[in-house]
Amino acid sequence: MKLFCVGVFAAFVFCKVVTGFLDFNETELSFIEAYEYGVSKLNYNPLMVGLTLIPSAGAQGAVCLDGTLPGYHWHRGYGSGANSWLIQLEGGGWCNNIRTCVYRKKTRRGSSTYMEKQIPFTGILSEKAEENPDFFNWNRVKLRYCDGASFTGDSENKAAQLQFRGQRIWLAAMEDLMSKGMRYAKQALLSGCSAGGLAAILHCDEFRNLFPRTTKVKCLSDAGLFLDAIDVSGGHTLRSLYSGVVGLQGVQHNLPRICTNHLDPTSCFFPQNLISHIQTPLFILNAAYDSWQIQSSIAPPSADPHGYWHDCRLNHAKCSASQIRFLQGFRTQMLNAIKGFSMSRQNGLFINSCFAHCQTERQDTWFADDSPEIRNKPIAIAVGDWYFDRAGVRSIDCPYPCDKTCHNLVFR
Repeated sequence: MKLFCVGVFAAFVFCKVVTGFLDFNETELSFIEAYEYGVSKLNYNPLMVGLTLIPSAGAQGAVCLDGTLPGYHWHRGYGSGANSWLIQLEGGGWCNNIRTCVYRKKTRRGSSTYMEKQIPFTGILSEKAEENPDFFNWNRVKLRYCDGASFTGDSENKAAQLQFRGQRIWLAAMEDLMSKGMRYAKQALLSGCSAGGLAAILHCDEFRNLFPRTTKVKCLSDAGLFLDAIDVSGGHTLRSLYSGVVGLQGVQHNLPRICTNHLDPTSCFFPQNLISHIQTPLFILNAAYDSWQIQSSIAPPSADPHGYWHDCRLNHAKCSASQIRFLQGFRTQMLNAIKGFSMSRQNGLFINSCFAHCQTERQDTWFADDSPEIRNKPIAIAVGDWYFDRAGVRSIDCPYPCDKTCHNLVFR
Protein backbone atom coordinates (compact mmCIF):
# COMPACT_ATOMS: atom_id res chain seq x y z
CA MET A 1 0.00 0.00 0.00
CA LYS A 2 2.87 2.31 0.88
CA LEU A 3 4.49 1.70 -2.49
CA PHE A 4 1.14 2.27 -4.22
CA CYS A 5 0.65 5.64 -2.51
CA VAL A 6 4.19 6.68 -3.42
CA GLY A 7 3.47 5.64 -7.00
CA VAL A 8 0.27 7.69 -7.20
CA PHE A 9 1.96 10.77 -5.78
CA ALA A 10 4.95 10.18 -8.04
CA ALA A 11 2.69 10.01 -11.08
CA PHE A 12 1.14 13.35 -10.10
CA VAL A 13 4.54 14.98 -9.70
CA PHE A 14 5.69 13.39 -12.97
CA CYS A 15 2.88 15.11 -14.85
CA LYS A 16 3.95 18.41 -13.31
CA VAL A 17 7.63 17.79 -14.09
CA VAL A 18 7.04 16.68 -17.66
CA THR A 19 4.72 19.54 -18.55
CA GLY A 20 7.66 21.91 -18.77
CA PHE A 21 9.38 19.71 -21.33
CA LEU A 22 6.59 19.17 -23.83
CA ASP A 23 7.06 22.43 -25.71
CA PHE A 24 10.78 21.67 -25.84
CA ASN A 25 12.47 19.37 -28.30
CA GLU A 26 12.34 16.07 -26.42
CA THR A 27 15.33 14.75 -28.35
CA GLU A 28 17.53 17.34 -26.67
CA LEU A 29 16.78 16.06 -23.19
CA SER A 30 14.85 12.85 -22.70
CA PHE A 31 11.75 13.92 -20.86
CA ILE A 32 11.38 10.50 -19.33
CA GLU A 33 14.47 11.15 -17.26
CA ALA A 34 12.59 14.04 -15.67
CA TYR A 35 10.61 11.29 -14.01
CA GLU A 36 13.69 9.35 -12.96
CA TYR A 37 15.23 12.23 -11.04
CA GLY A 38 12.14 14.34 -10.46
CA VAL A 39 10.28 11.83 -8.35
CA SER A 40 12.59 8.99 -7.41
CA LYS A 41 13.58 11.02 -4.38
CA LEU A 42 9.99 10.48 -3.18
CA ASN A 43 10.84 6.81 -2.68
CA TYR A 44 10.40 5.92 0.97
CA ASN A 45 14.10 5.45 1.70
CA PRO A 46 16.28 4.92 -1.38
CA LEU A 47 19.99 4.25 -1.15
CA MET A 48 21.83 7.44 -2.17
CA VAL A 49 25.16 6.81 -3.94
CA GLY A 50 27.83 9.44 -4.50
CA LEU A 51 29.43 10.53 -7.76
CA THR A 52 32.99 9.42 -8.55
CA LEU A 53 34.84 11.35 -11.26
CA ILE A 54 37.43 9.48 -13.36
CA PRO A 55 40.71 11.38 -12.87
CA SER A 56 42.61 9.43 -15.54
CA ALA A 57 40.00 10.25 -18.20
CA GLY A 58 41.32 13.74 -18.92
CA ALA A 59 44.69 12.53 -20.17
CA GLN A 60 42.87 10.19 -22.57
CA GLY A 61 40.66 12.97 -23.90
CA ALA A 62 37.68 11.11 -22.44
CA VAL A 63 35.65 14.15 -21.44
CA CYS A 64 32.06 15.40 -21.41
CA LEU A 65 30.74 17.79 -24.05
CA ASP A 66 32.13 20.79 -22.12
CA GLY A 67 35.51 19.18 -21.38
CA THR A 68 34.78 18.20 -17.77
CA LEU A 69 35.64 14.76 -16.39
CA PRO A 70 33.07 11.95 -16.74
CA GLY A 71 31.92 9.98 -13.73
CA TYR A 72 29.91 7.12 -12.26
CA HIS A 73 28.14 6.06 -9.08
CA TRP A 74 29.30 2.76 -7.56
CA HIS A 75 27.88 0.76 -4.66
CA ARG A 76 30.21 -2.06 -3.71
CA GLY A 77 29.02 -5.66 -3.79
CA TYR A 78 29.32 -8.05 -0.88
CA GLY A 79 28.86 -11.68 0.08
CA SER A 80 27.88 -13.88 -2.84
CA GLY A 81 27.83 -10.78 -5.08
CA ALA A 82 31.30 -9.47 -4.23
CA ASN A 83 32.71 -10.61 -7.60
CA SER A 84 29.63 -9.83 -9.68
CA TRP A 85 29.24 -6.53 -11.55
CA LEU A 86 26.23 -4.71 -13.00
CA ILE A 87 27.00 -1.69 -15.19
CA GLN A 88 23.99 0.54 -15.89
CA LEU A 89 24.46 3.05 -18.72
CA GLU A 90 22.46 6.23 -18.16
CA GLY A 91 20.02 7.43 -20.82
CA GLY A 92 18.92 10.91 -21.80
CA GLY A 93 18.34 11.45 -25.52
CA TRP A 94 20.94 12.71 -28.01
CA CYS A 95 22.13 15.99 -29.51
CA ASN A 96 22.24 16.17 -33.28
CA ASN A 97 23.49 19.67 -34.13
CA ILE A 98 25.64 22.44 -32.67
CA ARG A 99 22.68 24.27 -31.15
CA THR A 100 21.32 21.29 -29.23
CA CYS A 101 24.77 20.17 -28.14
CA VAL A 102 25.68 23.65 -26.87
CA TYR A 103 22.46 23.63 -24.88
CA ARG A 104 23.20 20.16 -23.59
CA LYS A 105 26.70 20.99 -22.36
CA LYS A 106 25.16 23.32 -19.79
CA THR A 107 23.15 20.48 -18.23
CA ARG A 108 23.91 17.23 -16.39
CA ARG A 109 23.66 15.52 -19.78
CA GLY A 110 26.75 17.30 -21.04
CA SER A 111 28.83 18.29 -18.04
CA SER A 112 29.79 16.72 -14.73
CA THR A 113 29.63 20.22 -13.23
CA TYR A 114 25.84 19.95 -13.30
CA MET A 115 25.52 16.28 -12.31
CA GLU A 116 23.88 15.39 -9.01
CA LYS A 117 26.52 14.59 -6.41
CA GLN A 118 24.31 11.74 -5.17
CA ILE A 119 21.56 9.79 -6.92
CA PRO A 120 19.05 7.19 -5.66
CA PHE A 121 19.66 3.54 -6.52
CA THR A 122 16.28 1.90 -7.11
CA GLY A 123 14.92 -0.98 -9.17
CA ILE A 124 17.76 -3.01 -10.71
CA LEU A 125 20.21 -0.84 -8.72
CA SER A 126 18.50 -1.35 -5.33
CA GLU A 127 20.49 -2.87 -2.47
CA LYS A 128 17.40 -4.52 -0.95
CA ALA A 129 16.73 -8.19 -1.72
CA GLU A 130 12.97 -7.60 -1.51
CA GLU A 131 13.26 -4.95 -4.26
CA ASN A 132 15.96 -6.52 -6.44
CA PRO A 133 16.12 -10.26 -5.73
CA ASP A 134 18.94 -11.29 -8.08
CA PHE A 135 21.34 -8.31 -8.17
CA PHE A 136 20.94 -6.58 -4.79
CA ASN A 137 24.40 -7.52 -3.46
CA TRP A 138 26.35 -7.14 -6.71
CA ASN A 139 28.73 -4.29 -7.45
CA ARG A 140 26.26 -1.88 -9.05
CA VAL A 141 27.54 1.00 -11.16
CA LYS A 142 25.65 3.76 -12.95
CA LEU A 143 27.81 5.36 -15.63
CA ARG A 144 26.70 8.95 -16.23
CA TYR A 145 25.87 10.04 -19.76
CA CYS A 146 27.44 13.33 -20.86
CA ASP A 147 28.28 12.96 -24.56
CA GLY A 148 24.99 12.88 -26.47
CA ALA A 149 25.68 9.94 -28.80
CA SER A 150 25.09 6.85 -26.65
CA PHE A 151 28.79 6.60 -25.68
CA THR A 152 29.94 6.18 -29.31
CA GLY A 153 31.17 9.50 -30.69
CA ASP A 154 34.78 10.60 -31.16
CA SER A 155 35.30 14.06 -32.64
CA GLU A 156 35.19 17.72 -31.63
CA ASN A 157 34.02 21.14 -32.72
CA LYS A 158 36.57 23.71 -31.61
CA ALA A 159 34.54 26.72 -32.69
CA ALA A 160 31.65 25.74 -30.42
CA GLN A 161 34.00 24.32 -27.74
CA LEU A 162 32.33 20.91 -27.92
CA GLN A 163 33.99 17.55 -27.23
CA PHE A 164 32.22 14.50 -28.65
CA ARG A 165 34.09 11.76 -26.78
CA GLY A 166 31.51 9.14 -25.86
CA GLN A 167 33.61 6.20 -27.05
CA ARG A 168 36.59 7.40 -25.04
CA ILE A 169 34.39 7.89 -21.95
CA TRP A 170 33.18 4.31 -22.31
CA LEU A 171 36.74 2.99 -22.57
CA ALA A 172 38.08 5.14 -19.72
CA ALA A 173 35.24 4.10 -17.43
CA MET A 174 35.72 0.41 -18.18
CA GLU A 175 39.49 0.70 -17.61
CA ASP A 176 38.92 2.48 -14.28
CA LEU A 177 36.39 -0.08 -13.08
CA MET A 178 38.61 -2.99 -14.15
CA SER A 179 41.36 -1.53 -11.97
CA LYS A 180 38.92 -1.37 -9.06
CA GLY A 181 38.15 -5.08 -9.11
CA MET A 182 35.89 -5.67 -12.11
CA ARG A 183 38.70 -7.63 -13.81
CA TYR A 184 38.06 -10.39 -11.25
CA ALA A 185 34.34 -10.59 -12.02
CA LYS A 186 32.83 -14.05 -12.15
CA GLN A 187 29.54 -12.59 -13.46
CA ALA A 188 28.86 -9.34 -15.30
CA LEU A 189 25.80 -7.67 -16.79
CA LEU A 190 25.88 -4.57 -19.01
CA SER A 191 22.55 -2.77 -18.87
CA GLY A 192 21.09 0.60 -19.78
CA CYS A 193 17.86 2.47 -20.34
CA SER A 194 16.73 4.55 -23.35
CA ALA A 195 19.83 6.07 -25.01
CA GLY A 196 21.74 3.94 -22.49
CA GLY A 197 19.80 0.90 -23.68
CA LEU A 198 20.98 1.61 -27.21
CA ALA A 199 24.52 2.00 -25.83
CA ALA A 200 24.25 -1.39 -24.11
CA ILE A 201 23.51 -2.94 -27.51
CA LEU A 202 26.29 -1.04 -29.29
CA HIS A 203 28.89 -1.95 -26.65
CA CYS A 204 27.68 -5.44 -25.74
CA ASP A 205 30.36 -7.46 -27.52
CA GLU A 206 33.06 -4.97 -26.48
CA PHE A 207 32.00 -5.53 -22.87
CA ARG A 208 32.17 -9.30 -23.31
CA ASN A 209 35.71 -9.01 -24.64
CA LEU A 210 36.93 -7.29 -21.48
CA PHE A 211 36.65 -10.55 -19.54
CA PRO A 212 38.03 -14.09 -19.72
CA ARG A 213 35.79 -16.66 -21.39
CA THR A 214 35.14 -18.18 -17.96
CA THR A 215 33.26 -15.04 -16.85
CA LYS A 216 29.50 -15.15 -17.36
CA VAL A 217 28.72 -11.99 -19.36
CA LYS A 218 25.36 -10.86 -20.72
CA CYS A 219 23.68 -7.59 -21.75
CA LEU A 220 20.28 -6.02 -21.11
CA SER A 221 18.69 -3.23 -23.16
CA ASP A 222 15.76 -1.46 -21.50
CA ALA A 223 13.71 0.80 -23.80
CA GLY A 224 16.59 0.86 -26.28
CA LEU A 225 14.87 -0.73 -29.28
CA PHE A 226 14.46 2.49 -31.26
CA LEU A 227 12.83 1.72 -34.60
CA ASP A 228 13.49 3.29 -37.98
CA ALA A 229 9.80 4.07 -38.16
CA ILE A 230 7.71 6.27 -40.44
CA ASP A 231 6.07 9.10 -38.51
CA VAL A 232 2.46 10.26 -38.83
CA SER A 233 3.37 12.66 -41.66
CA GLY A 234 5.10 9.93 -43.67
CA GLY A 235 8.56 11.21 -42.76
CA HIS A 236 11.45 9.70 -40.84
CA THR A 237 11.88 11.95 -37.80
CA LEU A 238 14.16 9.63 -35.85
CA ARG A 239 16.32 8.75 -38.87
CA SER A 240 16.83 12.47 -39.47
CA LEU A 241 17.85 12.93 -35.83
CA TYR A 242 20.21 9.93 -35.88
CA SER A 243 21.80 11.11 -39.12
CA GLY A 244 22.72 14.35 -37.37
CA VAL A 245 24.08 12.56 -34.31
CA VAL A 246 26.20 10.14 -36.34
CA GLY A 247 27.62 12.80 -38.65
CA LEU A 248 28.28 15.48 -36.05
CA GLN A 249 29.84 13.28 -33.38
CA GLY A 250 31.99 10.98 -35.51
CA VAL A 251 29.99 7.91 -34.54
CA GLN A 252 30.53 6.02 -37.80
CA HIS A 253 34.07 4.97 -36.82
CA ASN A 254 32.79 3.12 -33.74
CA LEU A 255 29.86 1.22 -35.20
CA PRO A 256 30.01 -2.56 -35.73
CA ARG A 257 31.79 -3.35 -38.98
CA ILE A 258 29.50 -6.29 -39.62
CA CYS A 259 26.76 -3.68 -40.12
CA THR A 260 28.63 -0.81 -41.80
CA ASN A 261 30.06 -3.22 -44.38
CA HIS A 262 26.64 -3.32 -46.04
CA LEU A 263 24.54 -0.48 -44.56
CA ASP A 264 25.02 3.26 -44.16
CA PRO A 265 26.23 4.49 -40.73
CA THR A 266 22.85 5.96 -39.74
CA SER A 267 21.15 2.60 -40.33
CA CYS A 268 23.79 1.00 -38.10
CA PHE A 269 22.79 3.28 -35.22
CA PHE A 270 19.36 1.61 -35.26
CA PRO A 271 19.26 -1.50 -33.03
CA GLN A 272 17.06 -3.46 -35.45
CA ASN A 273 20.08 -3.68 -37.80
CA LEU A 274 22.48 -4.77 -35.04
CA ILE A 275 20.78 -7.19 -32.68
CA SER A 276 20.96 -10.31 -34.85
CA HIS A 277 24.74 -9.92 -35.21
CA ILE A 278 25.55 -9.59 -31.50
CA GLN A 279 27.34 -12.69 -30.24
CA THR A 280 26.92 -12.05 -26.51
CA PRO A 281 23.59 -13.11 -24.91
CA LEU A 282 21.26 -10.09 -24.98
CA PHE A 283 17.91 -9.41 -23.30
CA ILE A 284 15.57 -6.87 -24.88
CA LEU A 285 13.03 -5.29 -22.54
CA ASN A 286 10.71 -2.83 -24.29
CA ALA A 287 7.20 -1.50 -24.14
CA ALA A 288 5.41 -2.28 -27.42
CA TYR A 289 4.01 1.27 -27.33
CA ASP A 290 7.16 3.03 -26.18
CA SER A 291 6.18 6.44 -24.78
CA TRP A 292 9.33 8.18 -25.95
CA GLN A 293 9.02 6.85 -29.47
CA ILE A 294 5.35 7.83 -29.69
CA GLN A 295 6.12 11.36 -28.53
CA SER A 296 9.41 12.01 -30.30
CA SER A 297 9.59 9.65 -33.27
CA ILE A 298 6.10 8.58 -34.37
CA ALA A 299 3.98 11.65 -33.57
CA PRO A 300 6.27 14.57 -32.71
CA PRO A 301 4.80 18.08 -33.08
CA SER A 302 6.99 18.64 -36.13
CA ALA A 303 5.12 15.82 -37.92
CA ASP A 304 1.72 16.89 -36.59
CA PRO A 305 1.41 20.64 -37.30
CA HIS A 306 -2.37 20.66 -36.87
CA GLY A 307 -2.22 18.88 -33.51
CA TYR A 308 -4.35 15.92 -34.54
CA TRP A 309 -2.14 13.63 -32.42
CA HIS A 310 -1.66 16.06 -29.51
CA ASP A 311 -4.06 14.43 -27.04
CA CYS A 312 -3.24 10.88 -28.12
CA ARG A 313 0.51 11.31 -27.76
CA LEU A 314 0.05 12.48 -24.17
CA ASN A 315 -2.60 9.96 -23.12
CA HIS A 316 -3.36 6.74 -24.99
CA ALA A 317 -6.92 6.76 -23.62
CA LYS A 318 -7.59 9.77 -25.86
CA CYS A 319 -6.47 8.05 -29.07
CA SER A 320 -9.02 7.50 -31.80
CA ALA A 321 -9.62 4.08 -33.32
CA SER A 322 -7.50 5.00 -36.36
CA GLN A 323 -4.67 6.25 -34.13
CA ILE A 324 -4.70 3.01 -32.14
CA ARG A 325 -4.50 1.12 -35.44
CA PHE A 326 -1.42 3.19 -36.36
CA LEU A 327 0.16 2.35 -32.99
CA GLN A 328 -0.69 -1.34 -33.47
CA GLY A 329 1.26 -1.13 -36.70
CA PHE A 330 4.22 0.22 -34.75
CA ARG A 331 3.99 -2.79 -32.40
CA THR A 332 3.92 -5.12 -35.42
CA GLN A 333 7.04 -3.41 -36.77
CA MET A 334 8.76 -3.99 -33.41
CA LEU A 335 7.83 -7.68 -33.41
CA ASN A 336 9.12 -8.05 -36.98
CA ALA A 337 12.39 -6.36 -35.98
CA ILE A 338 13.08 -8.99 -33.30
CA LYS A 339 12.09 -12.11 -35.26
CA GLY A 340 15.61 -13.20 -36.15
CA PHE A 341 16.97 -12.14 -32.77
CA SER A 342 14.37 -14.20 -30.90
CA MET A 343 15.34 -17.40 -32.70
CA SER A 344 18.59 -17.60 -30.72
CA ARG A 345 18.11 -19.56 -27.51
CA GLN A 346 20.72 -17.47 -25.70
CA ASN A 347 18.71 -14.25 -26.08
CA GLY A 348 15.81 -13.03 -23.95
CA LEU A 349 12.72 -10.93 -24.61
CA PHE A 350 10.10 -9.09 -22.57
CA ILE A 351 7.85 -7.01 -24.82
CA ASN A 352 4.89 -5.80 -22.79
CA SER A 353 1.93 -3.99 -24.34
CA CYS A 354 2.29 -0.88 -22.22
CA PHE A 355 2.64 2.85 -22.86
CA ALA A 356 5.90 3.11 -20.93
CA HIS A 357 9.62 3.80 -21.22
CA CYS A 358 12.48 2.59 -19.00
CA GLN A 359 11.19 -0.08 -16.62
CA THR A 360 14.34 -1.38 -14.88
CA GLU A 361 15.27 1.56 -12.64
CA ARG A 362 11.76 2.40 -11.48
CA GLN A 363 10.92 0.29 -8.46
CA ASP A 364 7.22 0.09 -9.29
CA THR A 365 7.89 -1.44 -12.70
CA TRP A 366 10.98 -3.52 -11.86
CA PHE A 367 9.76 -5.43 -8.79
CA ALA A 368 6.87 -4.45 -6.52
CA ASP A 369 3.52 -5.89 -5.46
CA ASP A 370 1.77 -4.63 -8.59
CA SER A 371 4.62 -4.69 -11.13
CA PRO A 372 3.85 -5.27 -14.82
CA GLU A 373 3.80 -8.96 -15.69
CA ILE A 374 3.59 -11.26 -18.67
CA ARG A 375 2.14 -14.65 -17.82
CA ASN A 376 2.38 -13.85 -14.09
CA LYS A 377 6.12 -13.13 -14.28
CA PRO A 378 7.36 -9.61 -13.38
CA ILE A 379 10.30 -8.01 -15.19
CA ALA A 380 12.87 -8.60 -12.42
CA ILE A 381 12.13 -12.32 -12.28
CA ALA A 382 12.14 -12.64 -16.07
CA VAL A 383 15.56 -10.96 -16.32
CA GLY A 384 16.93 -13.05 -13.43
CA ASP A 385 15.59 -16.30 -14.90
CA TRP A 386 17.28 -15.48 -18.20
CA TYR A 387 20.59 -14.28 -16.74
CA PHE A 388 21.04 -17.28 -14.44
CA ASP A 389 19.73 -19.77 -17.02
CA ARG A 390 16.85 -20.78 -14.76
CA ALA A 391 14.47 -20.58 -17.72
CA GLY A 392 14.31 -19.38 -21.31
CA VAL A 393 12.47 -16.07 -21.47
CA ARG A 394 10.86 -14.93 -24.69
CA SER A 395 7.73 -13.17 -23.47
CA ILE A 396 5.62 -11.15 -25.89
CA ASP A 397 2.38 -9.64 -24.66
CA CYS A 398 -0.91 -9.75 -26.55
CA PRO A 399 -1.72 -6.34 -28.09
CA TYR A 400 -3.31 -3.39 -26.27
CA PRO A 401 -5.65 -3.31 -24.39
CA CYS A 402 -5.23 -6.84 -23.04
CA ASP A 403 -2.60 -6.16 -20.33
CA LYS A 404 -4.10 -4.94 -17.05
CA THR A 405 -0.75 -4.88 -15.18
CA CYS A 406 0.80 -1.96 -17.11
CA HIS A 407 2.00 1.20 -15.41
CA ASN A 408 1.08 3.41 -18.35
CA LEU A 409 2.55 6.91 -18.53
CA VAL A 410 0.12 9.77 -18.94
CA PHE A 411 1.33 13.32 -19.60
CA ARG A 412 -0.32 16.70 -19.20
